[in-house]
Amino acid sequence: MMLDGALTGQGTLALPRPHLLFLGDATNPLDAKTAMGLRDWRREDCLGQLRLPGCTVDLGLPEFDLERARAVGARSVVVGVAPSGGAIAPGWIPTLRRALELGLSVVGGLHDRLADSPELAEAARNYQAQLIDVRVPPAGLSVATGARRSGKRLLTVGTDCCVGKKYTALALTRALRQAGASATYRATGQTGILIAGEGIPMDAVVADFLSGAAELLSPANDADHWDVIEGQGALFHPAYAAVTLGLIHGSQPDALILCHSAGRRVVDEYEAYDIPALSYCIQHYEAAAALTNPAARVVGISLNTRDLDDAAAEASCEVLQRDTGLPCLDPMRHDPAPLVNGLL
Repeated sequence: MMLDGALTGQGTLALPRPHLLFLGDATNPLDAKTAMGLRDWRREDCLGQLRLPGCTVDLGLPEFDLERARAVGARSVVVGVAPSGGAIAPGWIPTLRRALELGLSVVGGLHDRLADSPELAEAARNYQAQLIDVRVPPAGLSVATGARRSGKRLLTVGTDCCVGKKYTALALTRALRQAGASATYRATGQTGILIAGEGIPMDAVVADFLSGAAELLSPANDADHWDVIEGQGALFHPAYAAVTLGLIHGSQPDALILCHSAGRRVVDEYEAYDIPALSYCIQHYEAAAALTNPAARVVGISLNTRDLDDAAAEASCEVLQRDTGLPCLDPMRHDPAPLVNGLL
């Protein structure tokens, strides 16, 4: 059985749980962001990890092979890696086919759809198993209207890909709710959709409809409601700036949080491109957002400090706070109150 992910306007995505997180033969931890996101935000749904020979990424979860995972209750295998280009590696197919043979659902969020693999599609039919693709935009998207709508919107933006835009949006949504505010996390990528159960995969939307999809994702709401929208790409990325700009124009953010990874100097996998100074990034994000919301402002910095100790993390945040004049913190490490209080 082939299933497209249930997205905004189509109900909530119901995945068979618990999951076995498939890491393939990944060697770049940044490629495993889907598996890491599920581990960090849906740990109760994750049974363990499955790695092929040569894989050096480790989630710190129990190791399973398919047969043992099935025996102890796994109901799905989630492809937890998303390499650049989003292709299904040929070396993964035998493992994913075996999962289907065992009756496990296989869940994917790559640009290559599981259902488009003849071998996997045949196995799903023969063994009455599910292939679930979540990187599928809803049908009938329209071009953007550009019309202003009620409610408040925060968009996380970045100096690069994989700097913490999703984690920041999730953490701020949680903190807003804990502060008594009405807030909804809006997922814009495959990992966020798997975590939230709904959303729109913006990088799979035809370019003309990107801003319209962002309008659909963050509709008119109560005046004091916050939609916290997960950002994608970066304005300064030579490959992915287009999806960033479309998302900015359609979401019409009132507030932006700039996300950066401590110590990163060049664009990941595009080393010929330097990451600009944060002051430059702030200026250009506000200029881009002004097209559909002239009042949009960057209101804080989210610094990914996962590779630093506590003292170095504090010092790095203090430097950026001094340089930009904006509150700076790591919402996975520090109390996000300075960012939330500014919004409220």
